[in-house]
Amino acid sequence: MIYYICKTKEKLGERAAKQAAEIINNSIRTKGTANVILATGASQFETIKALIDISGIDWSKVVMFHLDEYVGLPDSHPASFRKYLKERFVTKVPELKATFFVEGDKGDPENECERLNQIIVDHPIDVALAGIGENGHLAFNDPPADFETGAPYIVVELDEACRKQQMGEGWFSELEDVPRKAISMSIKQIMKSKNIICSVPDERKSVAVKHCLTGDITNLHPASILQNHPNCTIYLDTESASLLQG
Repeated sequence: MIYYICKTKEKLGERAAKQAAEIINNSIRTKGTANVILATGASQFETIKALIDISGIDWSKVVMFHLDEYVGLPDSHPASFRKYLKERFVTKVPELKATFFVEGDKGDPENECERLNQIIVDHPIDVALAGIGENGHLAFNDPPADFETGAPYIVVELDEACRKQQMGEGWFSELEDVPRKAISMSIKQIMKSKNIICSVPDERKSVAVKHCLTGDITNLHPASILQNHPNCTIYLDTESASLLQG
């Protein structure tokens, strides 16, 4: 794991997107396709915007998965991660080879996990774009995260800190509106990705960044597991990195 500190969110997004594009293009050159994971949330705004603006990517050879989705939330809801990705990414690039959304409102969430698990096993991930939560979570794997399960997608309980972050970012007006369960890609599945690129801006992430980048590897700070990944790059801005400096 390595990290870079960028002066602004925009520069963070540009650098993360440039690296992601290089990995995607290299995968297409070497095997004819690229399997990618996209994350959502405020931390990904600049990275996704910059990735869309990069020319020369043959999106028709890209298969997209996404990290997580709330249980029971329709994709018409402003906080839906499917809605986020459709509006901010899918509709702004040429048609992808395939898109596999987490459909958290379609029947039994355990069945949805099984559907996705059967698909992703045939799609080794070339690059995962992710973030780190205020509570140190990776995807929706809140502390204490399950570091042991081998299932690619799992149903998880969201802790209060995570739910407050979602409200604080403006996706919900009240804490009680934030769902208590979600379908999340598991820690082990994320770690199977050949490359991981984390975009982590904002001062509110600084404590989590310090714990996860410089502290012990522990499921109490789930993203600390990234220290064990051989090809993980984390892009910070000066605010999120403020507790790492000096």
